[in-house]
Amino acid sequence: MEHYQRPDWFTKHVFNRVVAVFTRLGVSVWGSRVLRVRGRKSGEWRASPVNLLTYEGKQYLVAPRGHTQWVRNIRASGGGELVLGNKTQAFRAVEIPDDQKVPILRDYLRRWKFEVGMFFGGVSADSSTEELRKIAPDHPVFRVDPATS
Repeated sequence: MEHYQRPDWFTKHVFNRVVAVFTRLGVSVWGSRVLRVRGRKSGEWRASPVNLLTYEGKQYLVAPRGHTQWVRNIRASGGGELVLGNKTQAFRAVEIPDDQKVPILRDYLRRWKFEVGMFFGGVSADSSTEELRKIAPDHPVFRVDPATS
């Protein structure tokens, strides 16, 4: 079964909403963006706050809670939009294979462990490569490439 940790009430109804409001106003909270992706069943736009990681000159989305709805929707649609204030970046998503995730996960945890560390089962940026490799399948990672017209 795919790993997925549902957000608690506070996260869903307070924290995510506050981050989303600031992000929509153009204030990036620790690298936040509002991810917009079409629902795989409804076709309607869905929005979630996410942390956009820049690693070695490329942008990535990491799913700390696992195989979430936004992950499933991106897999179905192949991309979406990242919003910060009045700027919208359309993108294509390229899923990263598990065996290539370790350095990306390490950098993500180095930057946002204070916010998302609880979802990584005690693994941190300082953990061994083997420990990071073990959790890689539980945390989808997508490279964000510019959408082609």
